[in-house]
Amino acid sequence: MRATGQAQRALRAARPFFSSKSAAGVLPLTTSSLPLSPSPAPTLSQSTPSKPRLHSTFPASSSSVNATELSHFSSLASSWWDPHGPSRPLHQMNPLRHDFIRLCLGPSYPSPSSGPTLRYLDVGCGGGIFAESAARLPTTREVTAIDPSETILEVARQHMRGDPGLKGKLRYLNRSIETLEVPGDKDKYDVVSLFEVLEHVDHPKEFLRRLSQFVRPDGGWLVMSTIARTWISWIVTNVVAEDILGVVPKGTHDWNKYVNVEELRELFKSEGGWSEPRVMGVVYVPGCGWKVVEGSEKIGNYFFGVQRLD
Repeated sequence: MRATGQAQRALRAARPFFSSKSAAGVLPLTTSSLPLSPSPAPTLSQSTPSKPRLHSTFPASSSSVNATELSHFSSLASSWWDPHGPSRPLHQMNPLRHDFIRLCLGPSYPSPSSGPTLRYLDVGCGGGIFAESAARLPTTREVTAIDPSETILEVARQHMRGDPGLKGKLRYLNRSIETLEVPGDKDKYDVVSLFEVLEHVDHPKEFLRRLSQFVRPDGGWLVMSTIARTWISWIVTNVVAEDILGVVPKGTHDWNKYVNVEELRELFKSEGGWSEPRVMGVVYVPGCGWKVVEGSEKIGNYFFGVQRLD
């Protein structure tokens, strides 16, 4: 019952956000609607950790792949392309992924009349929801999509076979970012994407550093989406999404692995050679999907993009 009490106190603290004009109707909850045995609540020490999520004590050779996470997502492979199944939130988020990339590239985003020019590397591609949609764009030259789960990739490849137009534009590789060979500068990618992945990896600082090596120098973009580590995000993703609404399977989210936007901002600033980040906060509205909500990146889901300058 201790976890339930923590959840109730957190929900009361978060209520001003739920009743705010910008997020009106997003989560019509009461404390009585909380389950008796919700997802484990973060402790006070966890909610204000002494070391940020991107604190690094592991060598660069450490694998970012977590066996438990890999097993969990592999078990969802058969339903990956069901728009009404466990992956429904990912299907609903996909248009915003493209919107954010266009926002990042701005005037440099090619027009359809210019022909296929953009090269993508989609990391942690899962069943290929984003990878397929990116490959279909007239501005895309090619998409390389990698994932450590062969089970999920088999689903992705099978789905790809249903569209002959993807042949030659999309390839799937059963790789982690650590086992993927870094190409020469001229073969690096215009867009390296990392959607709903960072909160599932081990050693995120080393993971992002490795990922950065695949971004094209002098103009390529690293774009991602993840979740801020706050009390509100625990309520939304663990208690509401998993326990109450059931829009995602239980065990999908580990609050302790979430990354705050300021942690990412500080990391890329300290690394040097990157632009000021572009950030876009989004909120899940049951029955409507994802909506852009200014300022929500500080409390929940958000997109983050940086451009390589050197």
